[in-house]
Amino acid sequence: MLNVNRVGVKRSQPFDDVQVNNTSLRNLPSVESLLRHSRLIALSAEYSHVSVVRLVRETLNDVRSAALAGKSIPSSDGIADKVAERAGTAWSVWPVRLVNATGVVLHTNLGRAPLSRAALAAAMDAGSGYSNLEFDLGTGKRGSRQEKIGQLLSDVTGAEDGIAVNNNASAMLLVLSAMAAGREVIVSRGEAVEIGGGFRVPDVMRQSGAELVEVGTTNRTYVRDYEAAITDRTAAILKVHPSNFHVSGFTHAADLPELVTLAESRGIAVLHDLGSGCLLNTELYGIAHEPTVQESVDAGTHMTMFSGDKLLGGPQAGLIVGAADHVRGVAALPMARAVRMDKIGLAALGATLISYIRGNAQNELPIWQAISMSLSDIDDRARSWQAAVGTGQVIDVRSAIGGGSLPGQTLPSRALAIAPSQGPDEFAAALRRANRPVIARIEDDRVVLDPRTVAEHENEHVVAALRSCLGTG
Repeated sequence: MLNVNRVGVKRSQPFDDVQVNNTSLRNLPSVESLLRHSRLIALSAEYSHVSVVRLVRETLNDVRSAALAGKSIPSSDGIADKVAERAGTAWSVWPVRLVNATGVVLHTNLGRAPLSRAALAAAMDAGSGYSNLEFDLGTGKRGSRQEKIGQLLSDVTGAEDGIAVNNNASAMLLVLSAMAAGREVIVSRGEAVEIGGGFRVPDVMRQSGAELVEVGTTNRTYVRDYEAAITDRTAAILKVHPSNFHVSGFTHAADLPELVTLAESRGIAVLHDLGSGCLLNTELYGIAHEPTVQESVDAGTHMTMFSGDKLLGGPQAGLIVGAADHVRGVAALPMARAVRMDKIGLAALGATLISYIRGNAQNELPIWQAISMSLSDIDDRARSWQAAVGTGQVIDVRSAIGGGSLPGQTLPSRALAIAPSQGPDEFAAALRRANRPVIARIEDDRVVLDPRTVAEHENEHVVAALRSCLGTG
């Protein structure tokens, strides 16, 4: 029978239950008494006492809400356990190192390009002590954090100069602000795109103070379209490489050399957002040609912008190369200081660029090791996993490049496919809960692990996680 309160409104919960809950709330331990619990005394000794107090109060609020919803109140030991568990989750080191067994070489959600040993060593060296970040060892005076990187970028790409900022969105914003604020920039309608994460070319152009002028159509834009749009207010032509999508069929795009010829005849600049930052010939690895930074520079582009953590294989960065006077203009912007890279990122980037100068990028950079890995080596590793866990099937799969690079392009690979008894979703979740989380993909109700994106030294983590989840380890 439903209870009715004093004003005649029906109650969904019996009044006696509310009394019981209110009575049981009196059994909640106080913050002070919980802080005297041995587990929380130890937690306060390890972390800030103020932070532990805050966590205790948050946990007690959750327990109180649960009790009002009809759940029982844990003992003091149980509440202390909840606080300790919460602390372990909230205050653990992050990001967590994991194994990428998805086969996606540049997985945006998993941090894109892993760093090379040389880049890691350089970052560790720069971060573990003082450095000459902005100090000239020769003169003993203040130096520039961009000078060394600028020289390396010049040596690698052939450009006159270069600068590094925190990401490619910042790079485009700076270049447009320096070269086109208050003026028009011409963009093909098919290239006024959203790159990812809400980053849209029209939005960043508006933020820079430049005025967008769209020409052509979504699928076909000709040099004559750009030429017809040039006015005395035009500052530049912006060409955006479609790094995360592909338009096929009845299409046409103006070539970069054509645009440079047009721009120079009309006294304006050509800016090239290249995105992926490729410095090697991708056709050598069985995938479609990805425009390189060197090709952009050789075409005479005034400023080229690209990422550091995609096909370049380094840390997150936005890299700008081009004519020295334009680069200096960008570096002089007050905004350039707000988006500059720190010493650890610059050290890792420098070491990555040196791998290209040595001609050892394929052997030293993890993403190029993954892209160039032979099918026989991948098959051997998949079969070694199969033998180690005693189950699964080695199958043909395709590995994606990912990370806003080479859209639609895949590489042939081999993978271990397991059809777990508990179902693929639960098994994949169990792999993610391993001591060293392993991230796999699900295809045809099977959990698929692709060795292409797993470093050699990570094999043991894959096998350990599989054994644990299968109950064989």
